Amino acid sequence: MSLLHGTRTPAVAGSFYPAERDRLFEEIHRCFTHSLGPGFFPSAARVGGIDEEAQKVSTHSTRCLIVPHAGYMYSGPVAAHSYLQVSNFIASSPSEEFVAIVLGPNHYGLGSGVALSRNEAWETPLGTVQVSREISKQMLDSSSIVDIDDLAHLREHSIEVQIPFLQALATQQKRTFKLLPICLMLQDRETAQQVSESILSILRKKDGPSCLVLGSSDLTHYEAQRNANTKDRKLLSAVEKLDVLEFYKVLERENVTACGYGAIASVMYIAIGLGMKKGSVLKYATSGDVTGDESSVVGYSAVEFH
Repeated sequence: MSLLHGTRTPAVAGSFYPAERDRLFEEIHRCFTHSLGPGFFPSAARVGGIDEEAQKVSTHSTRCLIVPHAGYMYSGPVAAHSYLQVSNFIASSPSEEFVAIVLGPNHYGLGSGVALSRNEAWETPLGTVQVSREISKQMLDSSSIVDIDDLAHLREHSIEVQIPFLQALATQQKRTFKLLPICLMLQDRETAQQVSESILSILRKKDGPSCLVLGSSDLTHYEAQRNANTKDRKLLSAVEKLDVLEFYKVLERENVTACGYGAIASVMYIAIGLGMKKGSVLKYATSGDVTGDESSVVGYSAVEFH
């Protein structure tokens, strides 16, 4: 049996984001131009002139960021801040194709603890993206905790909602990419460290591809705005310091209900392994900032590492 086969069809098109191609492009554009977004949709003329530090980072063959994963109307404008940096990375990449490694939590408890996708392609209203057969095999060969399991990805949205953003930006820059989706039911520190070591063994290869590493997570869930802001700021402080031990301590001590904390920790470990020194919060907001209802909110962050 082939390692990869078949196409994964969208699970949340029409709910988390529009199911029609044109409307989806419009919604992604709206996320960038929203009052909580960067304020503009990136173009080739503007990419690379964002700021001096971002320009330096963009020359690295790997870029590491954190993105939220709620419905686009809620978290899309915050996600757009990370995707502005993604656009910079794509435009500056020396190769025509890059690999997007996207780690997200397993919200439904289905399938394996650490799961790659058996599908050879993932479909969205913007088209299909090939899964990297080569890197999938390398991860399976290098780690005893990584499985290949369609069930874990069947209903999961945390990775899926990132793909249209990537497709829109890659198309705008006339580039292509392959996908490596990693669904984490296990999110303890030891698992995050093992997953990151497996990914790092691939990223460190001299002839390896340009890679984008995204950790998909929302932050505090269903608390009052003031409480969410306080808890999330403490957690993000540990993220900015690239202090994984403190990150897990804050999670437990403050009872921060970040759903993809293992994905965040994995990307932190990868950033550390690549010699990056800190994280920078590009944007933080909550669903309350969008809806005006601050009684029960979900927190969202965009973070880059450099």
